[in-house]
Amino acid sequence: MSRVLTLRDALREAMSEEMRRDESVFLMGEEVAEYNGAYKVSKGMLDEFGAKRVIDTPIAELGFAGIGVGAAMNGLRPIVEFMTWNFAVLAFDQIVNNAAKTLSQSAGQFMCPIVFRGPSGSAGQLAQQHSQTFESWMANCPGLKVISIIDPKDAKGLLKSAIRDDDPICFMESESMYGLKGEVPEEEYLTPIGKAAIRKEGKDVTIVSYNKMMEVCKKAVAELEKEGISAELIDLRTIRPLDHETLVESVKKTNRMVVVDESWPFAGVSAEIAYEIQKYAFDYLDAPVTRINSADTSLGYSLPYVEEYLPNPAKIIKAVKEVMYVS
Repeated sequence: MSRVLTLRDALREAMSEEMRRDESVFLMGEEVAEYNGAYKVSKGMLDEFGAKRVIDTPIAELGFAGIGVGAAMNGLRPIVEFMTWNFAVLAFDQIVNNAAKTLSQSAGQFMCPIVFRGPSGSAGQLAQQHSQTFESWMANCPGLKVISIIDPKDAKGLLKSAIRDDDPICFMESESMYGLKGEVPEEEYLTPIGKAAIRKEGKDVTIVSYNKMMEVCKKAVAELEKEGISAELIDLRTIRPLDHETLVESVKKTNRMVVVDESWPFAGVSAEIAYEIQKYAFDYLDAPVTRINSADTSLGYSLPYVEEYLPNPAKIIKAVKEVMYVS
């Protein structure tokens, strides 16, 4: 049986179920307790689990991320919520130099089962320091797994898998999509880390994306369908490890690929995918892999600027027609 939940409710269910299942799991971050979370993801959790397991922290990301890493090294399973991954830049020392390296530096003697979670990417007119996308930053670091979600069902299943995983995981959400609704099973389930999802099968072109850009892609796919173009739509879900097998198999069928990635174009997720496809599926390509990214500049506050900066359905449709050599 399924019911319709918002993304925030699905995330809350995942954390609450895992905290009931395992007493070593706890949540910490800015405003997660008394205020019920900056985006109300942790609403009601303080009442159920108490102040020792739902912990309000000071505005000190480096400090509480470090506490989380230490707790994970000592047998607990922390969930560290960042109000936004933009603020997590202050905690990168703990994430990159400690969490990611604990297992290798200790020759396998210490694990670091910790989940760092919060929204990544733009959320409207929030200007340059609050509109950045960090999936490729984190995925560049060996030792970290990176998950980026939009679908409520996947959000719950992947967050539960992440909490149970023995590796440090960066879990990327979307500030503007916490109210997005979707069907979520009532029964217990886990979604595997490292496996992409084919949201729609098609035969003419493969469109690949993740996080809230999936909603933009869905609009483009619907318009393309009206014009007789059948697009296969793939949701990466996990950025590292990347499911290149699913991508390659899709290109073998469609012979074309467009990657839609909210991050900046240089050294981003889309660049890695383009490399993987030319390496493993070059002989199947009938056109170069095309990427749609945000503009290669910081995001300003002006609304027209925001709209021009981000990928949109028109840009995707144009790219698809270019790789299909149609006007």
